[in-house]
Amino acid sequence: MMMSQSFSELGIENTLLAGIQDMGFETPTPVQQQAIPQLLAKPTDAIVLAQTGTGKTAAFGLPLLQMIDLHHAYLQALILSPTRELALQISQDLRDMGKYLKGLQVVTVYGGSAIQQQIRQLKQKPQIVVATPGRLLDLMDRKAIEINNVKWVILDEADEMLNMGFRDDIHFILNHAAQRQSCWLFSATMPTEIRQIVRRFMQQPIEIVVGNKNTVATGIVHEYYLSHAQHKFETLRRLIDFHPQLYGIVFTRTKVEAQETAERLARLGYDADALHGDLSQTQRDKVMERFRSRNLRLLLATDVAARGIDVDNITHVVHYGLPDDLESYTHRSGRTGRAGRSGISISIIHLHEMEKLRKLEQMLHIRFVRRSIPTGPQICEKQLFHYFDQLKQLDMSDIDIHIYLEAIKSSLSDISRDELIERIAAYEFQHLLKHYAQAKDLNVPAPEARSTFRENQKQSYSRKSYADSSFGYITYRINIGRSHGLYKASLLQWLLDHTRLPKQAVGKIILLDQYSLIELDPQIDPRVLEALNGTRPLELNDQAPAVVSLTRRRPRTAYSHQER
Repeated sequence: MMMSQSFSELGIENTLLAGIQDMGFETPTPVQQQAIPQLLAKPTDAIVLAQTGTGKTAAFGLPLLQMIDLHHAYLQALILSPTRELALQISQDLRDMGKYLKGLQVVTVYGGSAIQQQIRQLKQKPQIVVATPGRLLDLMDRKAIEINNVKWVILDEADEMLNMGFRDDIHFILNHAAQRQSCWLFSATMPTEIRQIVRRFMQQPIEIVVGNKNTVATGIVHEYYLSHAQHKFETLRRLIDFHPQLYGIVFTRTKVEAQETAERLARLGYDADALHGDLSQTQRDKVMERFRSRNLRLLLATDVAARGIDVDNITHVVHYGLPDDLESYTHRSGRTGRAGRSGISISIIHLHEMEKLRKLEQMLHIRFVRRSIPTGPQICEKQLFHYFDQLKQLDMSDIDIHIYLEAIKSSLSDISRDELIERIAAYEFQHLLKHYAQAKDLNVPAPEARSTFRENQKQSYSRKSYADSSFGYITYRINIGRSHGLYKASLLQWLLDHTRLPKQAVGKIILLDQYSLIELDPQIDPRVLEALNGTRPLELNDQAPAVVSLTRRRPRTAYSHQER
């Protein structure tokens, strides 16, 4: 185990020590302890794997600032960031760390802002440029920036940039930064595309791994709640109500789902808004400003829109359905539990996602704990206790209410203490109490019981019985079709994956533009088909409905398997 060190012991000079002391930095984080001495030692390529929120900006920023030649005004270092928000955060951190360095100039360039103003800033000949890949390429095309002679190229959140489709841009930039002495690659995970960059553009890089590769940060509790598709939103609402101090991000699969869910929550009085690709940069900035200032309690976001968000003290991350890959889960969860703090990652899943959950456990070396969806009485009790606890802790030093106390006591003289407490609680929570007065239990039966049922269901469908029988199928209508990017093979595979039915249980599939028809064996228990509602085949495009639903149509005569 590494012994705790000070920044001065890592080799950081006094001028920088003064800057980080003003920022409140006292003890280096593990990634800083490992990376700073090695990056300072000599020009080298480096791969640093560590989770978000572990202090990576200082891990590369302090060595870079110490080695920059402040006596010459020319571009020496290029830092690539996946998003505007992260780029601005990196630039500000560099300025804060280097506030006592005379002559230091850092310029940030990114899309969604006036390019002419950024060109004027580049003419001031900064030593460091922090850029998003797309805007950097625009500036290179305009001959506004020359990167041939940069000494350091730093890729921050490299896996995020690749996930966002910047692979070719990064290759182009690294090809043009031909005279670099060092390439430092910082990432939370190590997917195949990063290995390709390492093989192609880096020379014998040192590798620094904090924790295990492709794992989530420690200090995060991973919980999951089993919910039927039709109860998914109500489950989310109950979890929000059950955690009165929740301040977090709710991740959705699509931007339509993010917007619609945010609007539903806002109509119910929750401080919620959406962040997705359809927003303009101005709209996005306003949403993020409200979220950072805590005027928003809940941010509904897609994976793409949330990349690069750097907000401290997020208590919870909610997965409104599991992502399709471990990198996405790692980055989502990493938005909480930052800088050594604790956090909670909540997944709201359907029964058919249990297998994906177990795979994430195995690959990320974590354990998901199942929790019960809170009941109405549990939520009301939690809210009431939280309210009166806050009431007891209220700071009265700046509130002069004494002059009104006698009049207040007089007006309440005919009400007993117990009745007064009851009335205060009823007044504050009347809507909540009414909503949950008759609330039913939303918890799904244990997976073990369901798995036994599924196995019995499978056994009842022998291949022989299908080959020899001629019975009437039941036709189901599903609200997705060809125009949504659907194919017959993907529809069949999706159906079989999520219901665990044998292929022989499926009759004819008719694919139309806006919807499709599926013939299914009438012996199928309707509970099996519940697993389909609310899920989506992976191939669907953005035009597809946010919620996929399967509904029964009138029976029709079946085609035999030989005719299909």
